[in-house]
Amino acid sequence: MASFSQWIEGARPRTLPNAISPVIAGTGAAAWLGAAVWWKALLALVVALALIIGVNFANDYSDGIRGTDDVRSGPLRLVGSKLASPRSVLTAALLSLGIAAVAGVVLAALSAPWLIAVGAACLAGAWLYTGGKKPYGYLGLGEVAVFVFFGLVAVLGTQYTQALRIDWVGLALAVAMGSLSSAVLVANNLRDIPTDKESGKITLAVRLGDARTRVLFQLLLAVAFVLTLVLIAATPWCAVGLVALPLAVRAALPVRGGLGGKDLIPVLRDTGLTMLVWAVVVALALAF
Repeated sequence: MASFSQWIEGARPRTLPNAISPVIAGTGAAAWLGAAVWWKALLALVVALALIIGVNFANDYSDGIRGTDDVRSGPLRLVGSKLASPRSVLTAALLSLGIAAVAGVVLAALSAPWLIAVGAACLAGAWLYTGGKKPYGYLGLGEVAVFVFFGLVAVLGTQYTQALRIDWVGLALAVAMGSLSSAVLVANNLRDIPTDKESGKITLAVRLGDARTRVLFQLLLAVAFVLTLVLIAATPWCAVGLVALPLAVRAALPVRGGLGGKDLIPVLRDTGLTMLVWAVVVALALAF
């Protein structure tokens, strides 16, 4: 039986910046329009956190019953390591996704009811990433989904629920968040290329190969800092986003250096920190 700390590890806390950062960025975009609403931001944060934890447990369950995680160099997987039963992990996934659904319905009902349909698409995307008969994560589409759901939808949805409109600043923030969030998945899949090939999981990294995946990771990091310069057109204070550049460089060094396996695990942490710091400082610049 898995311990409490192992369940926490199974939830993959290093991925939480992928959920927190877009909400912060979207709230900053709403503040830029003079329409930030703190309680709606908190509801959006509950949706994002519950959704990503649900995704992580759903992936643990689906990959585990397929045998994809039988040989793994990355963070702990509960089903693959036989520390928890598939049913218990599935229950954790459904509970988390249920919390996301309830919070999302409340937020949409108090903002724009049509957003419930967007939320339903997010839930479907969460499950079908590695679940179902033809999971799109096994077809090389995971990064696209992350860009859409944890970039465009998360940031622009957060901005819209508060301001009831979006603008080019929100779009720039959404593209930056989507790029950084996708970079986390690219690094994860880069590490898993050998084992994913064996198990038949054809991720984008498997399709591109090791060398081109490393280039893609660095390009995705660069997008956020190019957009930092673009956002200076809104307010020169957005230049403070460049304070996250050293973190991005630290994240890129192992990738540029050709490291693999467990040596790439710190890249996930540093990319997440880059995303979180960038979102916080740019949001504050737009707000104040």
